[in-house]
Amino acid sequence: MEQQEAGGKAAADQPSIAPMALNVAPQDASCPTCGGGHGAAPRPAPSFVYAIGKIEARFPRLSVEKEFAQAVGRDGAKGLTDREALHAALSKPENRYLARQLCWVMSISGMESYLLIPRDPADLPLLIDSIRPAPSNLDVVIGLRGPIAPPDMCNGLMLPVVVFHQIYSFDRAEFIKAIPHPEKTPKKEFETASHELFDRLMQMTDNAGATDEHRALNYLAVRYPAVYASVAAAFARNASLTGVEARLSALSGARKLVDVVFAYTDRATDVVEKFYARVDVTEEFPFLVTKLSPYVDQMH
Repeated sequence: MEQQEAGGKAAADQPSIAPMALNVAPQDASCPTCGGGHGAAPRPAPSFVYAIGKIEARFPRLSVEKEFAQAVGRDGAKGLTDREALHAALSKPENRYLARQLCWVMSISGMESYLLIPRDPADLPLLIDSIRPAPSNLDVVIGLRGPIAPPDMCNGLMLPVVVFHQIYSFDRAEFIKAIPHPEKTPKKEFETASHELFDRLMQMTDNAGATDEHRALNYLAVRYPAVYASVAAAFARNASLTGVEARLSALSGARKLVDVVFAYTDRATDVVEKFYARVDVTEEFPFLVTKLSPYVDQMH
């Protein structure tokens, strides 16, 4: 036991990349010159992330992998899958030092996209809880994007660092089932329509959740059930979802507003009908400004 505690302390005392990443994030996005003193150059605007993907743990060094293997050997993992064994081991308080040593990689559409670091060490359990064996498990990461990680941070994996403030982990199928469905729409048809819309949003080109438009899309995908009801209603009236577009609102000024426009085409008449929802993406946490409403293209 003494050897285990000593090993944990030594690992925990190794240098961390977190302070480097935290330094790139302004403490107050509303005050670009705060902390700079008189005559200081304005701080760069923060780069927010609202991404949907999958989180996995990686071993940054061979020594960490061997230490983890010893921990699993002590605890026993008979009958568990690798992910189940990893989650079980890291969930134990005595193995928390291992969780701090791992690399936490977020992949989006199968592409490695970010290295994740908690803004507060108390949020480490959010990363541990994201390791679930369900193949349909998804994670939403909200935070600040920092610089590219140095090669020695995660075994040569050089990705942008994201200092996160919140992580939501959920099973995709359970998420779709939990969306309130309209009374006039059969539940099975509604779930099918919801899966199709979710796929469309997730497969949009280069949606890494880092642009204002993609952050608005991802926010609606996980926080605004009305968009799913809209698609189901369109299918019921024999219309197809033919387009989803996010564009900066003409009403943007002091605050950044994004209009997410959904286009439906009648399968019999080819008449196009559009609806939109307006999302405020000025700060790290987007929020709904205008509920789903009919949209009319502006005349130029």
